[in-house]
Order: sequence, then C-alpha cells, then structure tokens
Amino acid sequence: MFNKWLKPYLPRSLFGRAIAIMIVPVVLIQVVVGVVLVERLFQNVSGQMASAVALDVNYLIRKLETNAPDLRETAKALEIEISDSGSAGTDRNTFLDVAGITVIKTLRDTVRGIQSVDLVTDRNSALIGVQVGGKLTEFRISRHRLSATNPHQLLVIMMLAAILVTALSIAFLRNQVQPIRRLAAAAEAFGKGHSLPLRPRGASEVRAAGHAFLSMRARIERQIEQRTMMLSGVSHDLRTPLTRLKLSISLMEQDAETALMQRDLDDMAEILNEFLAFSRGDSGEEPEMVSPKKLAKQLVKNYRRAGAEVELLFAGNTQDDGTVKMRRMSAQRAVGNLLGNAQKYGDKTRLTLYLGTGFIEFIIEDNGPGITRDQREKALKPFTRLDAARNQNMGSGVGLGLAIAGDVARSHGGGMTLGHSDDLGGLKVSFRMPR
Repeated sequence: MFNKWLKPYLPRSLFGRAIAIMIVPVVLIQVVVGVVLVERLFQNVSGQMASAVALDVNYLIRKLETNAPDLRETAKALEIEISDSGSAGTDRNTFLDVAGITVIKTLRDTVRGIQSVDLVTDRNSALIGVQVGGKLTEFRISRHRLSATNPHQLLVIMMLAAILVTALSIAFLRNQVQPIRRLAAAAEAFGKGHSLPLRPRGASEVRAAGHAFLSMRARIERQIEQRTMMLSGVSHDLRTPLTRLKLSISLMEQDAETALMQRDLDDMAEILNEFLAFSRGDSGEEPEMVSPKKLAKQLVKNYRRAGAEVELLFAGNTQDDGTVKMRRMSAQRAVGNLLGNAQKYGDKTRLTLYLGTGFIEFIIEDNGPGITRDQREKALKPFTRLDAARNQNMGSGVGLGLAIAGDVARSHGGGMTLGHSDDLGGLKVSFRMPR
C-alpha cells in the first residue's frame, strides 16, 4: 500500500531513479547527523557552558548580598557586567536559536532568584535579570560563554560535501545511462524502419544488451530481405505466364466465358500487385516533411477524378498548416488503399484528417458491411480474408491491404485500429502517426 501511494511521485527515467537512490540516503544521513549535532553540541555542550556561567553568577550574587568590596574586580575578571538598571521581564529567545532554549532552562534551574533571561535585545550577549536584596540586578554575559560558537560551520561543510558528491555522482550516472539511451534510440528507430549505427559501451551488462540487440537486428534484417526476395521473385515469375494468358484471351472470340476468364486474370494481377507491395514495404524510401492537409486533399482529388464520391473533413486544430516527417509515398499508398477498400465495400466514403497535439490521424469511414468486433484483430493480420464481410462480386483479394497499411503506420511510430462508424454505419479505420 505504501509503494502504491509513493509510486506516482517516483521518477520515471532510469537516470532519475538512480539519482533518487543516491540522494535519498545522503539526505537521510545529513538529517540524522544534523539531529545528533543539535542534540549533542547545541544542547549538551551549551547546557554545560551555561552551568559554568551559572556558577559564576551565583558567586557574584553572594558577593552582592555581602557587599564585598572586590565585587567589580571579580565581575570584570569573570567577564560579566553588573547593572542596577535592569527591569523585570520575561524570557526572550528567537525561534531558530535552538541552543538558547537549553541556555534559558539551565540558567533558570541553577541561578538563585533569577527573573528573566533575554537573548534577543543584544544578540551578542545574554541579559540575566536576578532579584538580589529586594532589587532587580542585571547581569550581561557574552553569548560566546553560553553556547558553542559557529556550530553551523559543520553543517555547512556537510552540505557542501554532499553537494560535491552529488555532482560527481550525477556526472558518473549520466555517463552510465547514456549507452542505455542510445540503445533505446536505436531500438525505436529500428521499429520505424531506420538502422542507426550503434557501438555498445558502458557497463558489461549494457554492452551485452547492445550486442544482443545488434545480433537480433541483423537476423531480422536478413529475414526481411529473404522474405522480400522470395515474394518479389514469385510475383515476378508469375507475371510472365499471366501476360501470356491475357494475350491468349484477347485473341479469342469474346463471350461470357472469356469475360469471366479476363476477370480472373485481373484478380490475379491485383493479387500479385499486393504481394509486391507487401514484400516491398516502405524500405528504401527516405522520410521527408509533408503537409498532411495537402496529402489528404490530393488523395481525395485522385478518387474524385476517378468518379468516386469521397467526403473530406478536418478536425482537431484545423488552423494547423504545419508539416510532418513521413515517407510520403508509403503513407499515400497506405491511406489510398484504405480509401479503395472503403469504395469497394460501400457506396459512401469519408476521409477525416484529425490534427492533434503530437500526432495526426487519418480516419476512413464507409457505409459498407464493416467488420465485427471479434474479427477486427484477425483482419489486420497478413493473408487474412474475411469472406463473410466482403462482397464476393467485387473480388476477395489476398488479404494484404489492411496488413500493409498497418505496417506503414507502425513503421512511422504510430498504429492503426479498426472500429465502427457511428455516422455511416460501416467500417472505421484510424491510421495514426506521430508528428
């Protein structure tokens, strides 16, 4: 329960937590040593010094009571000034004068006839009012005789030492955390399709993690390269017989049978194009600064030129005309495929560009049959065909359209989700990327 209460106040980063682990014990040690210093030096030592002064005051009181002729010489020798102009009052002390509390208590316990102790009127002296022979006599005693001088110096030295140790520790920890930050940056960049150079440094555990990451990245890159080569090779090899079939059908007498054959060949060509797009991904394309508004307008314009009706809306910070770093062709192809799917399975399509703080989102909605909630996660996987939600007269494809768009979103550091369009009643696809 204590950990649950404390967790929101703990630093999030490794560097912050390491600093906290180092600083908390140092602060606790400072507090403990400070308390002991106040207890032992401010109170005990000040109490002993005040007891010694009380003996001198009591000795002078006895001389006052007997009218001793050597009173003034004795008081001067004891460095105590005696005055008959004292006035009755109360004990006076400042809040921060911890030693003063002990001084006043000790003097009141040991000085005969004491009336008041004033430590405020003269900060360098203590004014002690004592009732002697029916009149009030004031004793002025240097404060240095009542409490330790400059006791704060030890506290100041401790604080300076703690600050120095903390500064050295921060510099050391920053040097140790930096390799972890570089490793995290390389992993994040690799997740977005970039390959940043990384040289493992730091502690042995950090270097081991860096070498493990480099090995993993090399294996994944080899696997991606092999997959790309395989799919590209298969798709390329199938294009030759497909072209021959198209030529043969075009030379045949055109009837219903040849029309069906031509449609099958078109479906096969579309499947090959999806294979190539999936194998190619967005590798090789360099990011550039692109205006999301211009990209959305261009996509809608292209579909409207083809005779499709696509509604374009802007939401969020609609006055934002800034640019976003992205792979323009990959993003355009992904959002375009989503618009194509919406046109394919519905007769009404809407593209909404939401301009948020730190992200942008392309929202594609249609009035088609949509995808049920329990099938949405499956629909995002490659080679998945949800035939029950598709219009078979339009062709079923190979099930790569949503997977390609999802890969593009993830390679930009974002993501893609499927939902239900409350306005149009069909599928709602949210394609999000950071800015």
